[in-house]
Amino acid sequence: MSDITKEAVMDLREKTGAGLIDCKRALVESNGDLEEAISILRKKGIASAAKKAGREAGEGIISNAVRSDRKKGILVEVNCETDFVAKNKDFIDFSKEIAESLLVNADADLENKRTEQIGKIGENIKISRSESIVIDSNGIVECYVHTGAKVAVMISILSGDQQELSSNATVALLAKDLCMHIAAASPACVCREDIAEDLVSKEKDIAMAQAEGKPQQAIEKIVAGKLEKFFAASCLLEQPFVKDPNSTVKELLAKTSTEIGSNLSVDRFLRFQVGENN
Repeated sequence: MSDITKEAVMDLREKTGAGLIDCKRALVESNGDLEEAISILRKKGIASAAKKAGREAGEGIISNAVRSDRKKGILVEVNCETDFVAKNKDFIDFSKEIAESLLVNADADLENKRTEQIGKIGENIKISRSESIVIDSNGIVECYVHTGAKVAVMISILSGDQQELSSNATVALLAKDLCMHIAAASPACVCREDIAEDLVSKEKDIAMAQAEGKPQQAIEKIVAGKLEKFFAASCLLEQPFVKDPNSTVKELLAKTSTEIGSNLSVDRFLRFQVGENN
């Protein structure tokens, strides 16, 4: 064991991220062969990963990646067992690497990377979900990750007159503001037309039950009022903008459209929160 130099141990640690003792033992077992030692550690990592695979991975972060042309983006939820690991730089970097890999190739085989990371950090890791937004040339994709990366939002904004938006600072600021709004207000959809008919019918039935016993004309007004409140709470365009509650998001879009001379619209958005699908 004394034949293994400190430099060799540190080199192996840098290449694998494994602990010093494990690196020294692997070098001894491989008679100082670095590549063989890496293989030994990977095999041991896989073995330890298999033992940890059944443990609950309830913590984690939302990672993201946006293509340089801002026409495609992705959100990915990566889970671990403890919040301590979720804040670890290696885990954060790993999650970012996963998002960037999936942005390029949605069918990328990530199992080896996941297994290696399990061996490295000593906790079970789960890549639980991912979703992308892709648009054509007349718009941008923007993302916002809230502090702690427990909530992240991605949005696509389009130009109705084919104006290129990728270099427009005003539109970029609007998109970021809307992402932050969605993170805080958690709308269910962009507009009322996106809400499923059965959900609207359910809200209407509840409103009618609550108004039971009142005159028919009053019931109609009560139901209509409650549905309007439901739409205002559920639909992004009808929500009061969090940074200016006197204006709705729809009014903000109209104002910005006039400002830049282009008819802007929200195409779609994604809102991920750690653990919401568990």
